Amino acid sequence: MKKIFNSITVFAIAAIFLAACGSAPLKSDGALNVLASTTFLADIAQNVAGDRAKVESLLPIGADPHSYQAAPSDVAKISESNLLILNGVEYEHFIETLLENAGGKRVIVEAATGLTPHRMEEHDGEEHAEGEEGHDHEAGDPHMWLDPNLVVTYVENIRDGFIQADPDGAETYKANAEAYIAQLKDLDKWIVEQVNAVPAERRLLVTNHEAMGYFAERYGFEVAGAVIPSFSSNASPSAQEMAALADEIKKLGAPAIFLDTADNDVLARQIADETGVMIVSDLHLESLTDGAPAPTYIDMMKDNVSKIVEALK
Repeated sequence: MKKIFNSITVFAIAAIFLAACGSAPLKSDGALNVLASTTFLADIAQNVAGDRAKVESLLPIGADPHSYQAAPSDVAKISESNLLILNGVEYEHFIETLLENAGGKRVIVEAATGLTPHRMEEHDGEEHAEGEEGHDHEAGDPHMWLDPNLVVTYVENIRDGFIQADPDGAETYKANAEAYIAQLKDLDKWIVEQVNAVPAERRLLVTNHEAMGYFAERYGFEVAGAVIPSFSSNASPSAQEMAALADEIKKLGAPAIFLDTADNDVLARQIADETGVMIVSDLHLESLTDGAPAPTYIDMMKDNVSKIVEALK
């Protein structure tokens, strides 16, 4: 086995933009114009902002950041922002061009800064899946938000970004961040309690793409495989990889394949037909929902965990 490493830190681009862009003027009413790349990041950031700022999401509800095609209006949204919040680890693969075209000044925060991403492993001589983007392997797994303990670091980085952009609100941001971190710790305890209902030998996850590594590591699951062996859903498996996954599912006795609502389920259903496992196709891993069941990050995590536990216990 060998690991792929990138000699350039995954946070280098953001650090450059931070140094170059500084902080933009506030709105005429004194409020920050805050933009987050995704809906779940916008919700996390809103908990830190409280009533002091309104956080908007660049991507709409239901969008898959891995395959997102930027719209011309995205440049305008970024150009008007004082504070831009990204996940980092090249999750927002589309953002660099938008930043170049947007101009203006803003504070840019990569929420995952300071965390060490999982790296994709390959067998010697093994090729990437057809259509796979190499940077997904090089940067590592960006799906850190699926472990609430890692989101604590997100909150701390976002808090510091708010303070940099709006120093007068420092005490508010600190208090809000502390309160939300307490909620995240409660969420973690709740997940542990739910997962305890699943026998250890059935804690097997098969997913559409490799998105649940951090969740599995925290809560004692084994990732039995992924239909798309990539950190991105924007890739295609080979016939050999599909056959290997089917064999692994049969060998381990994995009960289900878990998909995000935005995932194309064609390949997963081929595997399910061959192995006889069920498909759970209504997880929300990359986006919130407009109302129930996942209007907030915490609701999103609770809904996902409830569905996973129900399928496996």
